[in-house]
Amino acid sequence: MAACSFRRSIASQLSKILDLPPENLIKSISAVPVSKKRLIPADFQLSIDSITEDSSSDHSAQDLQLRAQMLAEKLKCDAVVTEISTGPGTVNFMINRELLAKTVLQQVLKDGSEYGIKSELFSTVPRQKTVIEFSSPNIAKKFHIGHLRSTIIGNFIANLKVALGHQVTRINYLGDWGMQFGLLGVGFQQFGNNEKLKSSPLQHLFEVYVQINKAAEDENTKKLAKDFFRKLEEHDEQTLSLWKQFRSFSIEEYIRIYKRLGVHFDEYSGESFYQEKSQEVLKMLEEKGLLQKTMKGTGIVDLSEKKDLSSFSTVMRSDGTSLYITRDLAAAIDRMNKHNCDTMMYVTDKSQSNHFQHLFQILKLMGYDWAERCQHVSFGLVQGMKTRRGEVIFLEDVLDEARSRMLQNMASAKTTKEIENPLETAEKIGLAALIIQDFQGLLSSDYQFSWDRALQSRGDTGVFLQYTHARLHSLEQMHGNEQLTDVNVACLQEPEAISVLQHLLRYDEVLYRSSQDMQPKHIVSYLLTLSHLAAVAHKTLLVKGSAPELAQVRHNVVMWLKSVWGTQGVLRYGSVRPALELLREYAPSG
Repeated sequence: MAACSFRRSIASQLSKILDLPPENLIKSISAVPVSKKRLIPADFQLSIDSITEDSSSDHSAQDLQLRAQMLAEKLKCDAVVTEISTGPGTVNFMINRELLAKTVLQQVLKDGSEYGIKSELFSTVPRQKTVIEFSSPNIAKKFHIGHLRSTIIGNFIANLKVALGHQVTRINYLGDWGMQFGLLGVGFQQFGNNEKLKSSPLQHLFEVYVQINKAAEDENTKKLAKDFFRKLEEHDEQTLSLWKQFRSFSIEEYIRIYKRLGVHFDEYSGESFYQEKSQEVLKMLEEKGLLQKTMKGTGIVDLSEKKDLSSFSTVMRSDGTSLYITRDLAAAIDRMNKHNCDTMMYVTDKSQSNHFQHLFQILKLMGYDWAERCQHVSFGLVQGMKTRRGEVIFLEDVLDEARSRMLQNMASAKTTKEIENPLETAEKIGLAALIIQDFQGLLSSDYQFSWDRALQSRGDTGVFLQYTHARLHSLEQMHGNEQLTDVNVACLQEPEAISVLQHLLRYDEVLYRSSQDMQPKHIVSYLLTLSHLAAVAHKTLLVKGSAPELAQVRHNVVMWLKSVWGTQGVLRYGSVRPALELLREYAPSG
């Protein structure tokens, strides 16, 4: 890794003065963020605060600046570092410009889409086995828009971990059991139509569910729903047969939508898998003295510190049937026994935080120490998502709308060329637009969705990312894709080329940061800045019309940037590479 070799060289000199092992200094030496507006006078910086032994105490800016100046005076330039300066509490290092160009060029061409992953920043990070539960829609209901975030965030985390060498199992834990099926079953018996079920299953089941919910205030309807669900738990043949139809039709529909999203799962599981094992969990809780009965006969677990029932979780209905949390307990135990994983992650919205807090607490009380390795990855809500027809609740409506709007934008753009499959191109660009807007902020934050902002071809959008890659691809097609290993790097000293080089130095740090906090915004921000730098370079570092040697070197800049674009695969919006092949048709070929 190019950045690593420079960090090691700087750390080696620092270690002699600071009397610290070089490896202790590596993570304190960071690449300087690139500014879009001006050339940065340094490539790396050392934060004085990060190497101060009494870092817990507050240091004044003046004190840190003085320490930085004192350290800088003891350092010397060499064949790698050509200039040493100080900033606010930092010591700054400028790398030999020709060495910078040569090292980065060779590393990017060597690693391609794996650039940054082989960094020594990850050398102390153990490879782990991770189970990630995400998406998890409810059977017999159309794919709700609320599940989009769980799907794309869970997929991002899985892709990132796989890219970094971890072993990941992706689980789709379907909501296919519970009292809502008692209600739906009764609803279908009253309002259902077998022909409609066959022709448009999810739409019909949704209509039935809406109708029966209106009637659910009636005590008799409630009783019928409870009876239906009880029969399900007792494996009544007729009741179970109807439930199996609901489940089968729903999964077929979900698989089709996941294909549109470019998402796959290693396992399809569901609450129904654990309805029997949930009874075993109840027995375990009783044997351990954790299960208590209320006056109404419901089963609860006391979670309060003082055991005064100030905090408790209900795990059993009065009729003995299981609840959502009971089945989650059974599922967690089963997964750990099956996969023996290092971490188990649940990707759901923040409204379920209390549920998972209770889940992990109960597992600890049951004696499962691995509960400490369970994690709830929560996220905020999307607000203001509407189609032209009004407020939306179904994911497929959103995907159709994104494709439709993008198709319209492409048709009205003067630079758009004829495309063999405009619908497919519009689908992939529209999906990129949705995901990049979603991934720009903290996952825990709610955000206001805007179609106009998401689908802009300029600015920090998914369309701009795809557009930039398409322009690079077009240049590569025009000038060939032969990569030279021996180029005159003295030709790469323009400010625009240096800015690109400096930005490429940061990628391993960006990956490392995302791997620590599971936030895609770091990678998104990095790629957007890279796109802006590429746009500037596209205007100033001309290939066409330049002298042959200069043209070839500048063409290699294109190759660098296109190689790094493989990192978009971590974000995973659709089938990324095929989408980018299509996108070249959407971009001007300058």
